Formats: sequence, C-alpha cells, structure tokens
Amino acid sequence: MRKRKYYLYLTAEELRYIFNALLAFRNKLITQGKYTDAVDEVMIKLQK
Repeated sequence: MRKRKYYLYLTAEELRYIFNALLAFRNKLITQGKYTDAVDEVMIKLQK
C-alpha cells in the first residue's frame, strides 16, 4: 500500500519562520553533539 502524500501551501513569511525554527533546532542538536540528518532533510525539502 502506498503512503499518501500531503502538500502544504505556505506563504513566504511562513516558510521563513519554519526554516528559522528548524535552523535553531539544528544548531541546538549540534551543540549537544547529536545527529542532524533528519532536520537537514526537512530543510532541503522546504527549499524546493
């Protein structure tokens, strides 16, 4: 069975807000010495 895809339609301001929140979370993970792979993937998908 295929997974359903969901699409979000966001304004430029909303995208910027989410991206900045993810960036702050990524920086927090880096300072804790944890992996950031999942956050990086989401950030890449948001840029497309």
